[in-house]
Amino acid sequence: MSVLDGISEHMEVIGADGTHVGTVDKVENGRIKLTKNDSGEGHHEGHHHYIEGSLVAEVEDNVVRLSANADVAVLHEEEEDGEAIL
Repeated sequence: MSVLDGISEHMEVIGADGTHVGTVDKVENGRIKLTKNDSGEGHHEGHHHYIEGSLVAEVEDNVVRLSANADVAVLHEEEEDGEAIL
C-alpha cells in the first residue's frame, strides 16, 4: 500500500516545519491536487496546484506531512498545465 492511498479529500497538507501548504482536493497520477482555495495570488489564483507524491513523509490524523519545509515544497508545486511554479 502506498502512502498516497491514505490521503483523502479535505486533508490538510503541511510542510515538515508545520506550515500550511494547502488542502487536498484529491490524489491524481501520483500527485496531490490541492484545492483552488489554496492556489495563491496573482496569475496562480483560481486554479489547482499539485504536490509530487514523493514529498509525502507521512499521513496521520487527517494531516499530510511533507518531508520538505513549506517554502521548499511550494517551489516544487506544479500548476494544472504541468509547469513548475517558480
